[in-house]
Amino acid sequence: MEIIKTLGEFIIDRQKDYPDASGELTSLFSSIRLAAKILHREINKAGLADITGAAGDENVQGEQQQKLDVYANERFKNALAQRGVVCGIASEEEEQFVRFEETKNLGGKYVVLIDPLDGSSNIDVNVSVGTIFSVYRRVSPEGEHVTEEDFLQPGHKQIAAGYIIYGSSTMLVYTTGNGVNGFTYDPTIGVFCLSHPNLRIPEDGTIYSINEGNYIHFPEGVKKYIKYCQEEDDATQRPYTSRYIGSLVSDFHRNLIKGGIYLYPTSSRYPEGKLRLLYECNPMAFLIEQAGGKAIANPGQRILDIEPKKLHQRCPLFVGSPKMVDKLEQFISELG
Repeated sequence: MEIIKTLGEFIIDRQKDYPDASGELTSLFSSIRLAAKILHREINKAGLADITGAAGDENVQGEQQQKLDVYANERFKNALAQRGVVCGIASEEEEQFVRFEETKNLGGKYVVLIDPLDGSSNIDVNVSVGTIFSVYRRVSPEGEHVTEEDFLQPGHKQIAAGYIIYGSSTMLVYTTGNGVNGFTYDPTIGVFCLSHPNLRIPEDGTIYSINEGNYIHFPEGVKKYIKYCQEEDDATQRPYTSRYIGSLVSDFHRNLIKGGIYLYPTSSRYPEGKLRLLYECNPMAFLIEQAGGKAIANPGQRILDIEPKKLHQRCPLFVGSPKMVDKLEQFISELG
């Protein structure tokens, strides 16, 4: 009989790899797991409850907040505050970082940065969405209030990162720096079960993911790469397949499993890029590198080496199979 390993059991098994954690990471992941279950429930009844559509406010980026953005932000914030291991969070939906003021939280070792509901505008049309999270060890003294410097750390200092994808099934995929593992939620028993151990992205792929509707605004090197993807060449299995969902988690997850590249470049409309370095680019870069892939912002500029300057800093992102990223890098180096 096949033995099913749950997320909780898997984390406990791995605790021996982190002797300094003393169980705190297990507790932190329990908080994320709980919030994910609640969000899974709400997303799956979205067509029956009054939780779809716009909330009527804009977030700090000037984007229209959806009702589920607000709901997801509150659920994850509340869950992470309860166990005393997290001293504060920064969220894509909050203008400033959030201090957890209770005494138990002041001694927390960790901060969490989160995009509570990536792709939320797709909820109304029943398309997969996700949650992206990133965990750092605080740099401020334990016992004191968390500071902005705790959140403005380069991505290579992440101790954990992951995402939850709410689709035909709900999956949690994460890394703590020792590979990437995926867990599928079984709603009949209410647990995440190990379904994708030791995920590795194929070295090469045949899928490219980019919003080609913005083609006219892209740099020349990116335009040339897109044309390269569309050219016919049997030796390299071109033309490649174009797949773009509009939820970063969904596009990333497909390319991680099947092999491919995701592109969100700078453009005349977004000269610094559109995605957020801290909430989207860094966690996805950590995951892809742990799975054998590559993530850059520009030629020679590894995402995880960027020193953040502000909480909502934007950044271009090219992430996926290493050979595909290398090829793109050549085009950008030559043409800009």
